[in-house]
Amino acid sequence: MIMQNMNLFKLCSALRVLGYFMILLFAAIVILTYYAVVFVTWGPLLFPLSSSSSFFSAFFILLLFHTLLLLLTWSYFMAVFNDPGSVPLNWTPLPQLPAVAVPPPSNVEFELEEAASTTTPSTGRYCTRCQNAKPPRCHHCSICQRCVLKMDHHCIWVVNCVGARTYKYFLLFLLYTFLETTLVCLALIPSFLRFFGVGGAKNHKLSPGGFSAIFLASILNLAFALSLLCFIVMHLSLLLSNTTSVEVHEKKKGVRWRYDVGRKKNFEQVFGTKKALWLFPLFSEEDLENIPALRGIEFPTRSDVDV
Repeated sequence: MIMQNMNLFKLCSALRVLGYFMILLFAAIVILTYYAVVFVTWGPLLFPLSSSSSFFSAFFILLLFHTLLLLLTWSYFMAVFNDPGSVPLNWTPLPQLPAVAVPPPSNVEFELEEAASTTTPSTGRYCTRCQNAKPPRCHHCSICQRCVLKMDHHCIWVVNCVGARTYKYFLLFLLYTFLETTLVCLALIPSFLRFFGVGGAKNHKLSPGGFSAIFLASILNLAFALSLLCFIVMHLSLLLSNTTSVEVHEKKKGVRWRYDVGRKKNFEQVFGTKKALWLFPLFSEEDLENIPALRGIEFPTRSDVDV
């Protein structure tokens, strides 16, 4: 009887507390890594200027390290503080528009680039918890307690949903974190080789605390690099097929996925058409106006798939 009266969806919101802890954990790992790379390993090689080769190596590694750290942090905070996309109040679906027929290519049977599109028709979807109509690809998040446009998943690392308006930020966060953690692992290898080489710790200038920081930072960054590689491969596949994590099961039911309009167009629906901004957590005003998918309400679909 108690379980029947209990709202299990409200219990899911308690997971947000775990998310705030993950933000603190992320900050702690960044601080530890920064200390190990900058203050213990490569920073001291800049002063004094005893060896030009050591100086330039340290300068290059530290420059790359700080550049990736800046892009990583920028993408992270954009994913944390931006709204992934909320359903407009009293939103109603648009009338169904006729699909644009496009003849199939003569040389490739399933050429996706030429599968023309039209706006997604009305589906009559309705959220009983939000008491509101749901646009296509919109799903209710039990943790955020609201519907999210083109919801991919709720990420506890950013304490936010990954949706239509934050998916690019999330993907860039994954990419730059993977590159940064890989760089850190490679940058700390010389310290291990010197420490465990001839003479061992006796001839090594590292203090026990410094070596502990290097060892712990290496283990954590290696673990993140390996796990993130799997996530990047998975999300790259989803990105190029225009599929979200919650749509994978639905996609398997049909021969062709109705939102897959070609790899190039699929990519542009997330990253925009401005190549200069692809590697930055930004969108041009032109893309926001001309690409409805970035707003999360309407999506182009294949004309050769029944919706």
